Amino acid sequence: MDAADSAPPAAGTTSPAAPLTEEQREIRRTLRDLLAERAGPRENRAATATPQGYDPGLWARMARTLGLAGLALPEEYGGVGCGPAELALVCEETGRALAPSPLLATSVLTAPLLTALGTPAQRAALLPRLADGGLTCALAVPGTALALALGLTGDNTAESWSGGGRAGGVQARPVTAAEAEAEADGATGGGGDGGGGGRGWRLYGEAAQVVDGHSAGLLLVAAHTGGFARSRTLLLLVRDEPGAPAPGLVRTRTPTLDLTRAQATVQFRDTPAELLGEEPADVLGALAATGRTAAVMIAAEAVGAAREALDRTVAHVGAREQFGRPVGSFQAVKHRLADLYVRIEAARSLTHCAAREPGPGPESGPLALAHALEALRATAGESLQLHGGIGFTWEHEAHLYFKRAASDELLFGPVRRLRARAAERTGLFGEAV
Repeated sequence: MDAADSAPPAAGTTSPAAPLTEEQREIRRTLRDLLAERAGPRENRAATATPQGYDPGLWARMARTLGLAGLALPEEYGGVGCGPAELALVCEETGRALAPSPLLATSVLTAPLLTALGTPAQRAALLPRLADGGLTCALAVPGTALALALGLTGDNTAESWSGGGRAGGVQARPVTAAEAEAEADGATGGGGDGGGGGRGWRLYGEAAQVVDGHSAGLLLVAAHTGGFARSRTLLLLVRDEPGAPAPGLVRTRTPTLDLTRAQATVQFRDTPAELLGEEPADVLGALAATGRTAAVMIAAEAVGAAREALDRTVAHVGAREQFGRPVGSFQAVKHRLADLYVRIEAARSLTHCAAREPGPGPESGPLALAHALEALRATAGESLQLHGGIGFTWEHEAHLYFKRAASDELLFGPVRRLRARAAERTGLFGEAV
């Protein structure tokens, strides 16, 4: 265990829940150095104002130089082959810096689904491009049901979040024989089968709150098909890259509370798509499995953000004087900071334990996420208070952490539903699911 792992907690340091390996310490060190150079509050504000919503140069260094885009991808597809523990460590560091990047949308939400359900041809074509950062992806879920689709706040098999039968959400239909013939003749653009069942598909509908949906070159769309009699949810691929736009696809970047977490509304108007994998496939099961792992990564981000907000607050109250002495020397302030530290470390321990499990259990990820979101919310709120008058100015960086706390709970919560779902799955108040 190095000095950073054994020293007492202090501003700007981290006290892990368990000793890190040499490889993990190196990942953390190199990434923290890079983010300190390229992802400060001023740099982040500038990056969010770009059309991509992030700094492409920073993403290129994260993906290609450090190999973070493919950190958890198999080595046969150009990935590093690491596990959830290493990816959680990376997410904790990006959360500390609030660095806007496609890491969450591409490596956490989309890549596991491509790996689990994609055909060999699809994996060979797409995963190496994800691993080197040349292709970014986004998971498009109808409406505002991302947390439900991932099985975090409810049973994704019991509620009609993907369309509800005949209308609403995103609907998918197979191409007709006439359309297929026209595509073969080059008369229309087509999604092609891509190894996905030998036929193309068309999408119609709308997905809101798509993380990085305005800039991703590949959209993975959860769509409803089959009507009431054969109702089912499918995952389909829509490619929309420079020089090869997808017909009938309209993407609009939407204003968000948290500028570092860019979102978009995506509309499909008879848009060509290809099926991910082959029918039949356990799409809902794959989404739930991805959700359990994603919950750990989002929790790690929240823990990192909470710890950085606390460190900034400790530094501020140590430098600011009142009545001839530092504000941080008052007992009431010490107690408030100590309570926050305990909350953050408890959430961090839960998150690291969930990340180190061979396969995250049905409740460990959502429970870690609930604790982490609660810790971030409390820390961000106290940070605004303890910064005094300057903390309430909209331009101060303390607001960035407050906005991240509110935005993450809106996207992946609320906390009470995360806990209720975990209790339901474990049978805390009755028979286990």
